[in-house]
Amino acid sequence: MARLTLAIGNKNHSSWSLRPWLALKAAGVAFDEYPVALRQPDSKARILAFSPSGKVPALKHGDLLLWDSLSICEYVAETYPQTGLWPVDAAARAVARSVAAEMHSGFMGLRRDLSMDIQRRLPLPDLAEDTRADIARVLAVWNECRATYGQGGAFLFGRFSVADCMYAPVVTRFRTYGYGLDAVCQAYSDAVFAHPAMVEWCKAAEAETPLPL
Repeated sequence: MARLTLAIGNKNHSSWSLRPWLALKAAGVAFDEYPVALRQPDSKARILAFSPSGKVPALKHGDLLLWDSLSICEYVAETYPQTGLWPVDAAARAVARSVAAEMHSGFMGLRRDLSMDIQRRLPLPDLAEDTRADIARVLAVWNECRATYGQGGAFLFGRFSVADCMYAPVVTRFRTYGYGLDAVCQAYSDAVFAHPAMVEWCKAAEAETPLPL
């Protein structure tokens, strides 16, 4: 089988790149990285040389090209089902897909006001009403999933899953801006940061040359 190649942006900032990268690492799937430094004169050209979408992440596997974070995660989970990237239980799996899709398509205020920046510790800005609503919803999702499906481990559905990949960038945002979490959400955040793949990503992000604010 052809080796996979994942195009990603700067690890300090590219939240969408983090998600499928985590899925591949958590699944133990060997892949090559095609890193693209963002906000550079040649960034667009380098991405277009890999993927006509002009955006990262993008995954090549032989003749197959995928250019969406959640689609890449789904492909990894389906191609390597033994890795358990979705819960085994059908109901839990359906809920996991729902919360992953909710993150994929929503939370625009949170993205706008609290951008991902793993290296820095920044003051919490004045949050718009939609951002406060987004944060409340994220924390509710985490609490509900942990209470209902999390008995088998430290993650949203017990075992690390695509749902955790989708929310991992938010975990970093709360740390960057010093947002106070309740005990359940803090324990979940700690578990995500302690995952070996997340440790590897954050170490690389810390070593990057920071982009301007």
